[in-house]
Amino acid sequence: MAELKQKEIVPWHDFVAGSLGGMAQVTIGQPMDTIKTRLQIEGHSGRFSGPMDCLRKTIHNEGFLGLYKGMASPLAGIAAVNALLFAAYSNFKKLQEPYPGGPLSLTQIAIAGAGAGIVNAVLASPVELLKIKMQAQYGAGSKVHYSGPVDCARQLIKEHGVRNGLMRGYWVTVVREIPGYAGFYAGFEGMKRFLTPKGENPATYPLGLLSLMASGASGGVAYWLACYPLDMLKSMIQNQPNPPKGAFYILDAAKDVYRQGGIKPFFRGFSPTIIRAVPAAAATFTTYELAMRALSNL
Repeated sequence: MAELKQKEIVPWHDFVAGSLGGMAQVTIGQPMDTIKTRLQIEGHSGRFSGPMDCLRKTIHNEGFLGLYKGMASPLAGIAAVNALLFAAYSNFKKLQEPYPGGPLSLTQIAIAGAGAGIVNAVLASPVELLKIKMQAQYGAGSKVHYSGPVDCARQLIKEHGVRNGLMRGYWVTVVREIPGYAGFYAGFEGMKRFLTPKGENPATYPLGLLSLMASGASGGVAYWLACYPLDMLKSMIQNQPNPPKGAFYILDAAKDVYRQGGIKPFFRGFSPTIIRAVPAAAATFTTYELAMRALSNL
């Protein structure tokens, strides 16, 4: 069967759909993201014995809303972050098409995802830095360093400038996003093609809600399987009180973690991350796809 040509993607459709998808991701995924981040940055402090202990202590000390600490930063920035991500992904796909709207292999999809990740890091890095700084403030009675993401950004810039303050951890974010979004989009597209009926074009066939959710969940799990140790290093580097030093600070941080506990510390917080990935990524892609369908009919 001949490949059907895809509809031309309108840039503002990408922006709106990407923003809605991102908001769905943050709202659903923030509680488990808080647990993940706290486990990653605690190291050998012994504060939490595992994900369930972290969940129990967070709710006990800060209430249920403690799980949503740091949510303001990604929620405020998600429109720009996801709009940039999906727009970059669409453009990297276009660059590889054999003809306008032509089919791409999963390898080409992964390349487009990796390229989108590189572009996306410029916004994702500061947004996630502020989120991590807020999530690291544990306990209702603990000393609060930042009253909110705006105050956090102001203090970091005042103390360290934009480059070493607000953009701290930019390069480790880039390194994480390359394999992460290669897996993210390849996982989504691979499952989407698998679930598309034989003889139909995956690019144009309207999958049902459950199939879209399964495809999104596959993308989310693939993202974390591809980059989790790098995400753990990013959380540690961005949560440090002072900026990292040297051109090889990522490698230096990895060596320090390995010396402390071998491979195991690189996967602190992995289980809540995978639990979070399924509903969060399913919501992201399903919302994005449904929004794009609705906008294309306007």
